[in-house]
Order: sequence, then C-alpha cells, then structure tokens
Amino acid sequence: MSSELSPQVQNQIAQIQQVQQHAQTLAMQKSQTDVMIKETEMAIEELEKSPEDVVVYKSVGELMIKSDKASLLETLKGRQETYSLRVQSIERQEERLNSRFKQLQEQLQSMLGKGGGESGED
Repeated sequence: MSSELSPQVQNQIAQIQQVQQHAQTLAMQKSQTDVMIKETEMAIEELEKSPEDVVVYKSVGELMIKSDKASLLETLKGRQETYSLRVQSIERQEERLNSRFKQLQEQLQSMLGKGGGESGED
C-alpha cells in the first residue's frame, strides 16, 4: 500500500509542481526584465554624457528615426520606471508563491505523517 498514494496526496503534489513551474516562469521574467533595466540604464548614462546638440536616433520597429536628446532621455527614464515596477510586481508574486509553496508543503507533510505515524523532529 505504501507505493499507492491517495488522490488527496497526488492532488497536493500536483499543486506543488504547478507552484514550482509558476515560480520558474516568474524567475525567468524577472531575469529578462533585469537585463532590460541594465540596458536602459546604460543608454541613459551614455545619453547624459553626450553634448546637448548630439544627433541621436531611436529604433521604431524596423526604422531608425532621428530624435532629440531630451525626448529620448524622457522616454528611456519612463521605460526604466516601467521595468522597475514590473520587477517589484514579480517580486510580490514570488513572495506569494513562496508562501503558498510552504503552505502546500506543510499540508503534504501532514497528510503523509498521518499515514506513516507521528515522528518527532530531531
């Protein structure tokens, strides 16, 4: 009987696996967003170092369009703020997932503990 798991235990394991998959997806999104933040920061730094009358271009799809420094700086800083907010949102989701994971793990241990007898922690 020990090789057979109850439907409740199987369900609990499936939920834990879903939470782990979601956490992996969030970690990838966070990593990608962090890269975008770094790239945007580097662009802002370079643009701020350049003279006011520098000729700059921005990428719009397949095109490079001439732009002015101030407008481009404003756009980049807005993008940087958006990315930072996205990272904060992902971090909050990660915290909720970690909490849910711990809760599911404790419930699973409780379910498995009932079947195998109680044992004290060392």
